[in-house]
Amino acid sequence: MGQAILNVFTVLGIPEKEAGNPTVVTVIFIAAILTGLGVFDDIARVAGAGIIVPVTGFANSVTSMAIEYRREGLVLGTGAKMFALAGSVIVFGVMTAFIVGIISALL
Repeated sequence: MGQAILNVFTVLGIPEKEAGNPTVVTVIFIAAILTGLGVFDDIARVAGAGIIVPVTGFANSVTSMAIEYRREGLVLGTGAKMFALAGSVIVFGVMTAFIVGIISALL
């Protein structure tokens, strides 16, 4: 699916090296829409790990938490708890990137 979206952007005139960013944004948007419609989990059950790559999985977790806590209000519900599930993923990713960067700089 990602490759097909990338191909569409290249057909629209965006060079392939620059088409990666809009492709990722489009995939995130599609994952968030599918989560909001309640379809993402059904697709993930059928497709398995092919659909739960980090970008779409992260979009799914943030969107599902925002939907779950929207009744508590925009600030204390959606805003405060949207990253409750995904926060640990962000921290782990940043720390891993930091450690790998230090090792890379030392070698």
